[in-house]
Amino acid sequence: MHEREHSVDSIRQSSQIFGQFEKLLVANRGEIAIRVFRTAHELSMKTVAIFSFEDRLSMHRYKADEAYQVGSSNVYTPVGAYLAQDEIIRIAKLRGVTMIHPGYGFLAENAEFARKVEAAGITFIGPTPDIIEKMGDKTKARELAIQCGVPVVPGTPGPVSTLEEAKAFIDEHGYPIIVKAAMGGGGRGMRVIRDEKSLPDSFERAKSEALSAFGDGTVFLERFLDKPRHIEVQLLADGAGNVIHLFERDCSVQRRHQKVVEVAPAVNLNASVRDAILDDAVKLAKAANYRNAGTAEFLVDSEDRHYFIEINPRIQVEHTITEEITGIDIVAAQIHIAGGSLLSDLNLTQEKINTQGFAIQCRITTEDPAQNFQPDTGKIEVYRSAGGNGVRLDGGAGYVGAIITPHYDSLLVKCTCWGDTYEVARRKILRALIEFRVRGVKTNIPFLQRLITHDAFMKGDIVVNGSSIKGQIGEPVFKGEILYPEIRSLAGPESVDVCVPPEHGWRHILVEKGPEAFAKAVREYNGVLIMDTTWRDAHQSLLATRVRTIDLLNIAPHTAHALANAYSLEMWGGATFDVAMRFLYEDPWDRLSKLRALVPNIPFQMLLRGANAVGYTSYPDNVIYDFCQKAKDHGMDIFRIFDSLNYIENMKLGIDAVKKAGGVVEAAICYTGDISNPNKKKFDLEYYLNLTEQLVNLGIHVLGIKDMAGLLKPEAAKLLIGSIRKKWPDLPIHVHTHDTGGTGVASMLASALAGADVIDLAIDSMSGTTSQPSMGAVVSALEHTDLGTGIRLEDVHALNGYWEQARKLYSCFEAGVLSADSSVYEHEMPGGQYTNLMFQASQLGLGKQWNEIKKAYTEANKLCGDIVKVTPSSKVVGDLAQFMVTNKLKYQDVISRAKTLNFPTSVVEFFQGYLGQPYGGLPEPLRSDIIRDLPRIDRRPGSTMKPLNLSELKAELVSKYGRSIRDVDVVSASIYPKVFAEYREILEKYGDVSVIPTRYFLGKPEIGEEFSIQLEEGVTLIIKYLAVGPLNASTGKREVFFELNGEARAIAVTDTSAAVIHEHREKANPGNPGEIGAPMSGVVIEVRAQEGAEVKDGDPICVLSAMKMETIVTSAVSGKIEYVAIKESDSLNAGDLIVRIVKI
Repeated sequence: MHEREHSVDSIRQSSQIFGQFEKLLVANRGEIAIRVFRTAHELSMKTVAIFSFEDRLSMHRYKADEAYQVGSSNVYTPVGAYLAQDEIIRIAKLRGVTMIHPGYGFLAENAEFARKVEAAGITFIGPTPDIIEKMGDKTKARELAIQCGVPVVPGTPGPVSTLEEAKAFIDEHGYPIIVKAAMGGGGRGMRVIRDEKSLPDSFERAKSEALSAFGDGTVFLERFLDKPRHIEVQLLADGAGNVIHLFERDCSVQRRHQKVVEVAPAVNLNASVRDAILDDAVKLAKAANYRNAGTAEFLVDSEDRHYFIEINPRIQVEHTITEEITGIDIVAAQIHIAGGSLLSDLNLTQEKINTQGFAIQCRITTEDPAQNFQPDTGKIEVYRSAGGNGVRLDGGAGYVGAIITPHYDSLLVKCTCWGDTYEVARRKILRALIEFRVRGVKTNIPFLQRLITHDAFMKGDIVVNGSSIKGQIGEPVFKGEILYPEIRSLAGPESVDVCVPPEHGWRHILVEKGPEAFAKAVREYNGVLIMDTTWRDAHQSLLATRVRTIDLLNIAPHTAHALANAYSLEMWGGATFDVAMRFLYEDPWDRLSKLRALVPNIPFQMLLRGANAVGYTSYPDNVIYDFCQKAKDHGMDIFRIFDSLNYIENMKLGIDAVKKAGGVVEAAICYTGDISNPNKKKFDLEYYLNLTEQLVNLGIHVLGIKDMAGLLKPEAAKLLIGSIRKKWPDLPIHVHTHDTGGTGVASMLASALAGADVIDLAIDSMSGTTSQPSMGAVVSALEHTDLGTGIRLEDVHALNGYWEQARKLYSCFEAGVLSADSSVYEHEMPGGQYTNLMFQASQLGLGKQWNEIKKAYTEANKLCGDIVKVTPSSKVVGDLAQFMVTNKLKYQDVISRAKTLNFPTSVVEFFQGYLGQPYGGLPEPLRSDIIRDLPRIDRRPGSTMKPLNLSELKAELVSKYGRSIRDVDVVSASIYPKVFAEYREILEKYGDVSVIPTRYFLGKPEIGEEFSIQLEEGVTLIIKYLAVGPLNASTGKREVFFELNGEARAIAVTDTSAAVIHEHREKANPGNPGEIGAPMSGVVIEVRAQEGAEVKDGDPICVLSAMKMETIVTSAVSGKIEYVAIKESDSLNAGDLIVRIVKI
């Protein structure tokens, strides 16, 4: 009996306050449920918890007097259980519940739930259903504020077309303002104007940019809120229309629109501003006939002007700091008001409410700042919380053994600290955070500690790394904003609306009438057409193929108009396809689709390497057919089909695949030698005419002459094109060259005069040297002749203005080729390879031996049998040349030592026959000496390959990467399996980086600099770089601080310049044949040797890779491996010891 007298029930009965309101259910979970239970218990009420199956071990169910699971384990999802309105109300009625508190989140702002609760005869602790509905509509809330005279963010009601209209808005609302494009996105047509001096120019620039970018120059104005503060007011209102405020909170520190740190009252808020905000909050609540607790939210700009945002009709997470400074239990007030009490009954009148001191709340979450704040899950193994004077903890899952699941919000505990001054509160919250020890799951405590001490970190004035991709040297020299050109109308002086596709364009003929009619129309054209190579071969030749999609998209609408009469735009090839994924982390298929959408009128052209598609080796035939069909379906029109050895058998496959796909078959003959020089007899005129006849007999639509090294001199062009035109008068001829030797313009003019229908040119600032001849020069030269191109010189100049700026963005990839090089007529190096090989030589430590490499290239070509050189055959010659220079080998050395040298893989495979059969055959006995016992391929390499099971490959990719895998991804993976896998890893880690402006993709922002990234249409990130923290010696990382859409963020970035360890490797003894050394610099990608294993002369030891050149290192002796000096991913220099072999 004695125990019963002092039981919980008896104690509550003796101190009961509410009478009939004796049992309260919280329709929520976690810390807010526990928070409400505690106050209910203080009011002598019984409490009821609900929980999902997944929450059956959660703390909140044990803090209530009764707890009931919502549905069985298979009925509701983890979240769905807390949204099951009818089941929750059923439980409440069954258990005699008289009041329901919704907490925050879940059903807290659901008017339908509130109505159902009241219809069930249960009291809902919160606003009326009508108020919840009204406050949930942001438009209605804004209208209410305007009716009450409460300021909202001002903006013009409609478009602004004149400067006078803009000034009228400014006269009323003041600076700063923001001008926005009505059709905007991506930061274009957007200008922040801070003073009258910059108004005229910025206003006109915004309109012009909007017109250029979106085809609509309409703009509107808004008051620009410069670094606004987020201030919210806690309100209480009873059923009789009485409203009071409990002062304000500052919730400006947010992440992903979630508040992280809150302060009450707001620090350094002007008293008059505070009073105005508090008055407006009360005014709004009274006008809305508000009831119970709620929060009015405002923004305050740098000029101390405040603007209403919304009213949240519920209790807020951060209500605790208001309770600490006012001493008022807000949850208790909610319960009393719901039970019918007036504010006066609770002794809550405005004149009696004051604040004392300051309170700060930090939300401690199970999120890992080092992993982009990814929520962590697992079991809490250690949990030591803070405590002491002025420290309040509101938690739900903070205890040893708690299981943190992925189903719910990551909030672990709210830590609230009070102090009589802001600084005391700040130091107290810092002390509390330091006291926490949580192990088993990651938390954001380190991030919160840095935020609390943020000023110290703001002193940093360095940056970690900056951005860098493979081959980048330094940063772009261009740091400004690229200006877009205006394209003048054909009819008059006004500018063209570039967002409206032009009606004229050769692609219309192709789409409407097909490839044959298209080819016939090209041949009948009175003049010479051009193909612009700027989007592919030009930047491949000059800038290591590093131009990004975003910079092509920016100029695409202008190009569609300026070059409307162009035969085609070249925008795809092997290198562009490969580099897009390998180095730029972009999807080449996305590039094709996006550009096609912006340029519907000009045909797109690509290079197709016959049986190699866009790869460097042979593939099963079905892969080639599938690739061509997918490329055609995604917007490719003209396929320039070639083979790197002019091997017709390889070309036949590509020709048939393109025909079946419905594309234009432009079969290209690769030009080498010099038909105007009678001393060069191997590749003479008869050779080219025979090739042309074979291709014509295959039913091609267009003949291409592909002069990839710039060897086609004007006289040779006249002879070759003239002879083909004479023999095949109806055959369209398309000529391509490079300007390496400086004769490109002359050769193109000679080709046009001899009967060529199409010639290849590049925009002036992207032309010359190893690129194509100047478009402006040729267009101007032919402008007033019968061979006019149909392209206006002024339009070429307009595009050139853009590319002059854009090229400076890629200055970090310039190869330093400053002038023509007539030595090309000796070494015959293709233009694209010239710059790439120069760069590769530099990366391999051979930069100072560039002239030696050019000489070695000539000798390597002779060793291969004097072959046609274009990727991938040119790569074979280049790899062999670098190999010779690295190992100090001359022509005769290779001949005499071929049986024992470890040749690059590409060289070995070439001599096996994996590229096909070169004209004149593979030289013997060198072939036999190099390939030794490896198989010989004497027919089309891919002819014996089994079809690739594309469905099976797709299933594997979906299993690995999810259902986002598309059919085109399967094609990419079938051609470049390793590159595609590495690209997907980057995509998974960083997301789609193609949207980052090149200025910030290749270079670092300055401290305090702000820039925008358009993720998609209408979705823009605004990023501001703030500071960087000190080096963490244990991890090699630094914390980088920035704002994302105004929210403070921090990430850990590895400092690549920190703690660099220089490893000294043992060198192989050249006098000991058992010590195998690296034949050249490279990275170990595979180790095949094991200590103790027996090897024979010629057995593979390891595989090295350097700049896409792989070399299989083989044993030079037979014996037993005594020591392996390498492992995978090791970086080796030439001569570094790989293994030591002893004779048995």
